Amino acid sequence: MSQTKQNQHTRRDFLKATGLTTVALGFPTIIPSSALGNDEKPAPSNRIVMGGIGLGNMGSGDMSNFLNNPLVQYVGVCEVRGNVRNERKNQVDGKYGNKDCKAYVDFREMLAREDIDAVHIATPDHWHGIQIIEACRAGKDVFCQKPETRTLREGQLVVEAARRYGRVVSGGSQRVLEDYRKIVNPCWSGELGPIKAINVEMGTISKACNLPAENCPADMDWEMWLGPAPWAPYNHSRCDGNFSCEGGSWRSYSDYSGGNMTDWGAHHIGGATFAVDVRELQPTEVILTVEGDKRWLAFKYPNGVELTLNKPGKSQHQVDGTPGEKREPKKIPEYAAKGGIGADFLECIKTRAKPFRDIELAVNTVTVCHLGIIAYTLGRSLKWDAAKQQFIGDDEANRFIDRARREPWQL
Repeated sequence: MSQTKQNQHTRRDFLKATGLTTVALGFPTIIPSSALGNDEKPAPSNRIVMGGIGLGNMGSGDMSNFLNNPLVQYVGVCEVRGNVRNERKNQVDGKYGNKDCKAYVDFREMLAREDIDAVHIATPDHWHGIQIIEACRAGKDVFCQKPETRTLREGQLVVEAARRYGRVVSGGSQRVLEDYRKIVNPCWSGELGPIKAINVEMGTISKACNLPAENCPADMDWEMWLGPAPWAPYNHSRCDGNFSCEGGSWRSYSDYSGGNMTDWGAHHIGGATFAVDVRELQPTEVILTVEGDKRWLAFKYPNGVELTLNKPGKSQHQVDGTPGEKREPKKIPEYAAKGGIGADFLECIKTRAKPFRDIELAVNTVTVCHLGIIAYTLGRSLKWDAAKQQFIGDDEANRFIDRARREPWQL
């Protein structure tokens, strides 16, 4: 919670000090437990005050999870589509039985509020880096849906922002811990011996979008939806938030997303790097192999572990270990609280500990995705200097580290 909030008396303290828990103006008064707080639901003054940015498919789900958590007081919704914005505001107001939730089109207006402690972000990927950094600068803790960045350079910048401003920043892939335990457990238990490699199956990368212009809905701020992306005419398929990466959604197009490689890569590669315990590292080399009509990648880690992508003859999350050799078991990291990755984030806001998907770990995952996209795009192998965050001796590849942004959305 904000420093200002910590320095204030709680409402319960105020009520006790003034005697209003039993009487006001000479009349008996019953104070509902929801106003005072109890073990299940803290008093409003002790809750984490939150708002949401980008409240479509994933954003709607995240909003519902946070809104229904007793630790949270939800106060603001930010969305460029008027119909969605109004629906989400009504949802919050209905939860609390009032009209207090504020609705915004420009996320910067919501971030300027001093009473907000944290925000969750589920805008299209091309917005993530900018909004994470701006939220950190504004003193907010951040929960951001995967993939947390659109470019390699954004990864370094969001980690720096989180550390500089002392913010809790969590990536949003719940699958890393919740879906992949069947590969994590035998790896961390030592059952498979020292790990040599793991394979990940991954689909397409994004493509250029040349959809024709359509009339933009009157209640949509198209300029704000585009933001830092190149200007393009409105087309409903260009900005559709459905989960397909094969066309007809913003996830399909390179101006806004890395396609399947970053969208599902954040999950699958995140689970793989967690299982073989390289999530704190970045690869040093990406080797592209072409065999007939098949192309596959091998990411080499500094500790000798290899992560392959689409390697022929290998299945999803197939692990190459050495079962005959001993490997000491390690305790598997867990969420800080029961209730999933969102609850983990909220608990870490209170304790100031790093969340399970701390932004640096999330960035290490999405870095693999970006390296893979660049290797596939250039059609060759690459060497990566994680300390300098650049390709070694490769000016052409280094031009892919970042993307041009429209004014005023520079980093």
